[in-house]
Amino acid sequence: MKLTRLTLLRSKTDKVVEVALLVYPDCQIAAIHGLTDLFRIANDWAAYPHEDDRHCRIRVTHWQLNPASGRIECCWDSDPADAHQPAFAIAPPSVVMPERMSDMPREAAWLAELHGRGVIVCSICAGAFVLAQTGLLARRRITTHWAFAELLSRTCPDAHVASENIVLDDGDVITAGAILAWNDLGFLIVDRVMGANVMLATSRFMLSEGVRDDQRPLEGFLPRLDHDDDAILEAQHLILSTPGINHTIASLAGISCLTERTFIRRFQKATGLNPANYVRQVRMTKAKDALRLGNRPIALVAKELGYDDVISFRKAFQNVVGMSPAAYRQHFRTK
Repeated sequence: MKLTRLTLLRSKTDKVVEVALLVYPDCQIAAIHGLTDLFRIANDWAAYPHEDDRHCRIRVTHWQLNPASGRIECCWDSDPADAHQPAFAIAPPSVVMPERMSDMPREAAWLAELHGRGVIVCSICAGAFVLAQTGLLARRRITTHWAFAELLSRTCPDAHVASENIVLDDGDVITAGAILAWNDLGFLIVDRVMGANVMLATSRFMLSEGVRDDQRPLEGFLPRLDHDDDAILEAQHLILSTPGINHTIASLAGISCLTERTFIRRFQKATGLNPANYVRQVRMTKAKDALRLGNRPIALVAKELGYDDVISFRKAFQNVVGMSPAAYRQHFRTK
């Protein structure tokens, strides 16, 4: 991957902080270029006089496996005259699903080696699966794209995957959520290196919100239907088609021709959720669509989805989505 060298505003007295971006097979090139541009913009804003001037600038380097040498080597550098000393190393998103991502033992070893030298290692979206190969995620609270959270939990059983968060800063390891969360990670690094004033100036220039903290309003629900338990699949289809009905364990078990205890056990195994949580997720997905696309009063939406009173609906919506139904409608409504 070639990129025209950036001309950065610089001063001999500036402290240089190197951010290394890992280029790996099927990674999202937009994130590589986007972060490179974001840090360039931050450098330009940092050159103007401002409060809390830390006299820092960010050097961006791109690193890639060289098949000939078998080593991870620098393939692009915004300041090629200087010796390398990364402070941050980032595994960007992948444009293929995690199940199709290649094993990357040399990339993982490189990240682990950098971490051992005091470098802060970071991931974005499915880049967490690259970090997972380093062994550095155990006993940490981490995040990834909400659709990959369950797989990452199985991949890193000793980690706590909190997919509701867009960015989780664990000090020496930083993980970011969805595929466009490179913005959020980039702003966090700018804030840490250059301070809040430069971060805010950069985010305003890019018409961005800066570092966001909650992924839940943007989450969808992907019911797991590709299992082999036909009895549970029948119950799932019923819930999906009639979310407003009061689906009790007894009624669902009866439809599945199972005892209640067996139904709960098999439902959890097949879907990854207990029946009550599954019904709640289906209802909240329908609610978000109704609030975003329609004009029906919130009380009517609640009633259509099986809630006897709007207060219970608001509480459930807040718990699952992270904001009230009215705030969600105002923010996401289709004009």
